[in-house]
Amino acid sequence: MSKSIWNGLYGNIEVRRVQPYEALKNYICPGCNQEIAKGTGHYVCVPSEAPDLRRHWHYACWDRRTAN
Repeated sequence: MSKSIWNGLYGNIEVRRVQPYEALKNYICPGCNQEIAKGTGHYVCVPSEAPDLRRHWHYACWDRRTAN
């Protein structure tokens, strides 16, 4: 399996839980390409060697990705 942004290409991934009251904007989840609506709890995932590639993921999309 080749490395990608989310499996080590840019180092470890820092994962932080965003609580609903902290979610002040809409985002697009790279796991499903669907909207994460303002006010929805989710993860923000940041590659340690490329913080500008930070992305916001639905809980289920990130958890499903890491379970494989």
